[in-house]
Amino acid sequence: MHNDALEIRGLSRRFGEVLAVDQVDFDVPAGAMVGFVGGNGAGKTTTMRMIMGVLAIDAGEVRWAGRPVTRADRARFGYMPEERGLYPKQKILDQLVYLGRLHGMAAQAARTSATGYLERFGLGERTGDKLETLSLGNQQRVQIIAAVMAQPVALILDEPFSGLDPSAVDEMAVVLREHTERGVPVLFSSHQLDLVERLCDSLVVLSRGRVVAAGTAESLRRRETVRYRLVLGGESGWVGPFAAGLGTRPDGTPRLAVVGVDGPTAVVEPYDEQAGSELLREALSRGTVREFAPLVPSLSEIYREVTA
Repeated sequence: MHNDALEIRGLSRRFGEVLAVDQVDFDVPAGAMVGFVGGNGAGKTTTMRMIMGVLAIDAGEVRWAGRPVTRADRARFGYMPEERGLYPKQKILDQLVYLGRLHGMAAQAARTSATGYLERFGLGERTGDKLETLSLGNQQRVQIIAAVMAQPVALILDEPFSGLDPSAVDEMAVVLREHTERGVPVLFSSHQLDLVERLCDSLVVLSRGRVVAAGTAESLRRRETVRYRLVLGGESGWVGPFAAGLGTRPDGTPRLAVVGVDGPTAVVEPYDEQAGSELLREALSRGTVREFAPLVPSLSEIYREVTA
């Protein structure tokens, strides 16, 4: 097991007049899985290409194990590019062995590793087939195997789960966790926010080339103003006038904002704890309170908020 981390410091890249990546900073700690999320054109693929040295860096640096990354370091990284780099007319096992040898593996070790992964991904009987005879999902499996089979010291994966069925996603998740358990930092991009939330230790959100949020899903939730749902035994129409009567804070914002009222339910944002307590006391004095609980925002809601 090793304890090397990947550090991204001030990465920038311009294409003509377009600043595609602008002073991007984040870390991928040893043994951690970090989700890299953002819309199309946010700069994720460009950043990953700079990390791998596929694309020149205009400003900033990539650091590995506390020092600037070298060509030799990158040769030990597992990389899955956005544009798949396999050979459609070559036999699956043959090209995996070839790619393993490019990563410094002995031929027999590459064959053993590739065969083992192919069996895990349900392709054990297809080793002699040409890649083009596989479905797109199975081609994706082979591409993933190419990235992980050489026991890489870091993994950089651009949309690795795209096109995979649920069973393949589960198997891929197990494979990635096997790598993090031996100290490998893993960075992967994905548009599947539910998957990122389920698998990742933390996430980095990119928008228009800049990092707009980073941290665990829980820490990002704590950044948001907490909303509460109040469910009454009767109508909640009185909540709006009551909130207005609580006045404002010194900065002019309401002490209690009403997000919505619908029949017996009101959604509110208390900007100070006392305002929430006053609302609850008033509700209890008026009759039955069926629920007064914080609403936990989903990762999708947080994403929309920070990228707006």
